Amino acid sequence: MVDPTAPRIEDVVRLPEDAFLDQVAETMHAEDVGSVVVTGDTTDLAGIVTDRDLALALRDGIDPEQTTVDEVMTADPVTAEKGAEIFEVVETMRDEGVRRLPLVDDAGDVVRLVSLDDALVLLGEEMADVAELVEAQV
Repeated sequence: MVDPTAPRIEDVVRLPEDAFLDQVAETMHAEDVGSVVVTGDTTDLAGIVTDRDLALALRDGIDPEQTTVDEVMTADPVTAEKGAEIFEVVETMRDEGVRRLPLVDDAGDVVRLVSLDDALVLLGEEMADVAELVEAQV
């Protein structure tokens, strides 16, 4: 399972769909994250917006003070269950071509956001455990 206390797993930072992009950028900077979960009218997952999404929107000449996050976010992003094994998470990221994957609970609420960097750290820890086991059996 993905360990929710493992290093570099981001606490989930959320903003509503009607947040302006300048607010998104400021929130990302203040929270030191590269993505924000976007919620709809309730706390339901409506989408995800990344720092790359912001960069591409700015390149296209949008006004960040007049453009809302729902105009640039990835709507209905791919998710995984919160108890998913790290290998399943990585496989989903690879198959779907995403670098960040929200983990959801049984109610569909986002409980964690795993980035590709997080996955690499967790896989490295798994490999270290395997190496330790091999050394112990020699």
